[in-house]
Order: sequence, then C-alpha cells, then structure tokens
Amino acid sequence: MALLDSIATPRDLRRLSSEQLDELAAEIRDVMIRTVATNSGHLGPNLGVVELTLAIHRVFDSPRDRIVFDTGHQSYVHKLVTGRHADFDTLRREGGVSGYPSQAESEHDIVENSHASTSLSYADGLAKAYAIRGEDRHVVAVIGDGALTGGMAWEALNNIAIARSSRLVIVVNDNERSYTPTIGGLATALTSLRTNPRYEQVLDLVKKRLNAVPGVGHAAYDALHAVKKGMKDALAPQGLFEDLGLKYVGPVDGHDRGAMEQALANAKRFGGPVIVHAITRKGQGYDPALRHEADQFHAPGPFDVQTGAEKPKGKIWTDHFSEAIVDLGGRREDVVAITAAMMHPVGLDAFAAKFPERTFDVGIAEQHAVTSAAGLAMGGLHPVFAVYATFLNRAFDQVLMDVALHKCGVTFVLDRSGVTGDDGASHNGMWDMSILQVVPGLRLAAPRDVSRLRELLDEAVEVDDAPTAVRFPKGPPPEDVPAIDRVGGADVLVREGAQDVLVVAVGSMCTTAVEVASRLTAQGIGVTVVDPRWVKPVDPAIVELARDHRLVVSVEDNGRVGGCGATLLQTLNDAGVRTPFRLHGIPQEFLDHAKRDAILARIGLDAQTIARGIVEDVTALDRGLTLVEVDHSA
Repeated sequence: MALLDSIATPRDLRRLSSEQLDELAAEIRDVMIRTVATNSGHLGPNLGVVELTLAIHRVFDSPRDRIVFDTGHQSYVHKLVTGRHADFDTLRREGGVSGYPSQAESEHDIVENSHASTSLSYADGLAKAYAIRGEDRHVVAVIGDGALTGGMAWEALNNIAIARSSRLVIVVNDNERSYTPTIGGLATALTSLRTNPRYEQVLDLVKKRLNAVPGVGHAAYDALHAVKKGMKDALAPQGLFEDLGLKYVGPVDGHDRGAMEQALANAKRFGGPVIVHAITRKGQGYDPALRHEADQFHAPGPFDVQTGAEKPKGKIWTDHFSEAIVDLGGRREDVVAITAAMMHPVGLDAFAAKFPERTFDVGIAEQHAVTSAAGLAMGGLHPVFAVYATFLNRAFDQVLMDVALHKCGVTFVLDRSGVTGDDGASHNGMWDMSILQVVPGLRLAAPRDVSRLRELLDEAVEVDDAPTAVRFPKGPPPEDVPAIDRVGGADVLVREGAQDVLVVAVGSMCTTAVEVASRLTAQGIGVTVVDPRWVKPVDPAIVELARDHRLVVSVEDNGRVGGCGATLLQTLNDAGVRTPFRLHGIPQEFLDHAKRDAILARIGLDAQTIARGIVEDVTALDRGLTLVEVDHSA
C-alpha cells in the first residue's frame, strides 16, 4: 500500500519516520503531476510547497489550529493529507474536488476566496477572535511573495504587528527572490533565541535597568540594541519585517522539511505574531516544470507526464486580444498597457516584448493599477488595463471616483467574464456588468466574436473623455457571426418572420441566441436577434425595436440583478414601452465548479431551455395571459 493511502488525517503524518516522509513527498508529487496532466490545474505552485505543507501539518494541529492559504491555488498538498486523496482524481471536475479550499469538502478548509493578498486579514481576525475567547489555538497564514505585492497584505501586517497576543504564524512562501537561506549553528541559535518568550522578557529587563542609569543608560542600551540588530541583519533579510515590529525567522529552505519544522516550532512557541520566511522553487521535483521559463507550469492545460509537453490547443479569446493590442500599439503610440501580475494570463506578454517602455506590471495591486491608469490618461496617454473580470471588483471605487469622476480615457479589458467554469465560485466574472452599470459615463462593450473584439477595442480607445470596458469570456471564441443589418449601433443577426420576439443577446451569448432563433422559426414564431455591441448605454434603437415586438427577451452571462437585462427593462419602462419582458442571466449565487457549458445548462442559459421558455411565453400571450402566469419550472 502506498504511504499516501495511510494518511487519513494530518495527525497520521506524525508517526512517519524522516525516510517515510521523504517517500510520501515523492508520492504526493507523482499524484499531483498525473492528476493535473489530465484535469489541468495549478501544478508549479503545489510542487513547490510539498515539504512546507507537510511541516505545517506536523507542527500544528489542524483543524483546531487554522491554516489559511492565500489565493488557495497552492492547497493541493493540504487536500491530499486531509482525507481527500481517494477523490483527488476528480480535481476540478463537476461534483469533484475543488481546485481551491472548500468548506463543503473538509473541516480543515476555512477560507475559500481565491483572490490574492487576503490571507493575512483573515488570519488577523481569526487570531484575535481566539485570543478574546480565551482559546488555545494557533493560526497559520501561508502567503506567497507575489501576494505581498498587494496593498491589503501590508494593511494587515500593520495591524498584526500590534496584536501582541495573537498566536499567528505567517509563512512567506518565497519562490522568486534570490535570498540565500541562512544556514549554520549560529543562525539556528539566533533564531531559537529570538523566538523564545524569555528573550523578550530579558530584553525588557535589560532595557529598564540600563535606561535607569543616569547619563549613559540610554546610549548603552541603544548601542547594545544596534549590535544585536546588526548581527541579525547580516545573517538574514529581515529588517523590513522587524521594523514593523514583527518577529522574523529565516530564510529557511522550504524544501528541507526538518528545517521547516524547527522554524515553525520555534515560531509556535513564541506565542505572538511571527513571520517564517521559506525559500521554495515552483515546480520542485519535476524537471519539465523547472525548465518552463514562462511560469514553471503555474497552471498548465493537459500535458504529457514524461515530457511535460502540453497537448495542442486552439487559440482562445485571450490570444486574439493579445494580437489585437499589439496591432493597436503599433498604430497608436499613446496606447500603454497595464497588468496586475498577470502578464501572460491576460495576453500582454507580446505587447510587453514589443513595447516594454509602454507596459506596466504593478503586481497584485488592482486599486493602484486603476488610479495609476487615471494618471496616465491625465498625462496624455490612453491606458489599457487588462484584468480578469472578477478581479476588477477589487477596484470599483477607483473606477468610479478616480477614473469616471475625472472623465479619464481609460479602457478596461475584462478577460474571463461570465461563467469561467472549473476554477470555482470566486473566479466567475459574473459581476462586472452589474457593478459597471452604476458608473456614470462609462461605456461597456461585449464582443460576440473575434472580429467584433478587434472592432470594439479600436472604438474603445477612441474614447478619451470617459472610461470604456471591453469584456470577453474564457476559452475559444466561436466562428464569426455576421450581421445582416445595423440598427443604430446594434447589429441585427437574425430577422425571420413576424415581429413576435426580440432577442437582445449580449456578447458571447449571441451564438446561443442565433440557435434559439433557429428553434423558434422552426415552430413558426417570428424572431429578431440583435447584438447591442455597446451594452452601456442602452441604444435608443433597441428601445424602438422593443416597442414594435410582442415579447422582448434578454440573454446575458452576467448576474440577473443590475445587469444588462435589468437596465434594459428599466430603460423601456422609462420610455413607456410596455412590451412583455423576459430576462435570462446568471442567478445571484456562488456557482459550484464545472465545465462552462455544464454550468450554463444547469442555470438555464442553453439554447434549448431559453427556446422552450420563449415558446411557452408566446403561447401564453396568444391565450391572453401575462408572463407572470407562466410557470417555466413545470
């Protein structure tokens, strides 16, 4: 039997010998590599935290002691040693193991949010709560050096530093910096000394007695303290954290499990906030990942286990945006690009290669990115901030007050909008069209295909007195859907038969709407399908089309509340248009992970479900009923 099969809870790790733990680490890496090779997922980050995670679980007692993973994509090892090994082959599949921590899966998981730089704030609150309640529990926050580029992490550190009674250990998983781990007996002795509670007591006593000596006491203490600090700073890059008032341990080789256990045990013993600085390598233990120059197999698609070669895949929306922004940059010298630590994922790497002086990677700092973009616009440039739709949520105030209020020409390119699928609830970009609807002056475009992506991006950067946004989904785009007519600024995609039904389809839902139209015409129902292209503001031409039809149906891959359909309905009411209206969108709930098409079908955003509902509505109208009287659940 494999060692991993014998690990039902983290406590089982404590009975293993050092040799068995090394064997277990190898087994864990093998399981993760083979699973991700089939299912896709985050591989490089998890390969880099195997020994670190084992050490955490051997020193701390989960779930009594709480472990909070920042972002959570590096929690696979944690899942494997907390009872989910048997189901790990279902990783990221519908009904299977989530790619992020999940409270529904295990009592060992507490924080599910996969947005970065939040772990320290969660941990701060948890540790304070346990202290107030008098509970003897520790909190461990695992945060990557990348997440420390987010301002929220430093806001948390500022507060943690003064929470002296918090039993909080912060593990900085540093997989990029070139710090040399501190080694040797002196370093080990100093680390043990610094984290011994008696060290603080003795230091306070020395300070009091020296300062009591008239004339020379203060100077003597300052000199002694400077010598102590100078010795420590010569051995480790800890000054920044200790200047905040936080105890620092490290750097420690994160792949040396024994060293990690010793460092964590020392930190646990201290009884207050401590930072343990672990040096790791993304992709550790798998040569193809270590050789992968772009991101050490951060999140590969399916690949060959032996060679690491990813299986061929077609171009996705992001690839087409990448080409479009490079072309735009060649035509417009004022266009500059911004990313928040997502250069490759959002497709700006090609632009950066060609126009490095016009590309800015601000780290995980969406709020700064937006306000910096406002400054760039005020300075005469046109910034394009490419970001996952779900991450723009973090910078709403900056979009509203820093960009829109000042009428800055900034373009937001929202990748992975709508339902993203197997990345889980916090990655779905289903909020953007609702939150952006409330921003005065902002114009919002949703291209239905690649040709419209290029067209609308060009139109967006022409706007220099207001913010613009262009959104598109995850995955491969459909074949181009040609327009048969243009009404106002909207494209007419289908016009068949009588003016029975007007379908207003947003962005990626246009392909679905065309299929709906085909099903309706087959049953003798007249239908017009329009793509607004620019969904904010509402095109007056669509208002007039709605006035001329018997039923209006809106279809969008955004939340139903406050989205394009809701705004269109409000606009029609304001214009006195009383045409019956049916809104199709994403229900306001956190969606479980599954493939995008499976989720769309589950929530009723597939062609068959929409068409069936329209037929029922038209039948009801023919019978003189109102839509309120139609039960689509039957």
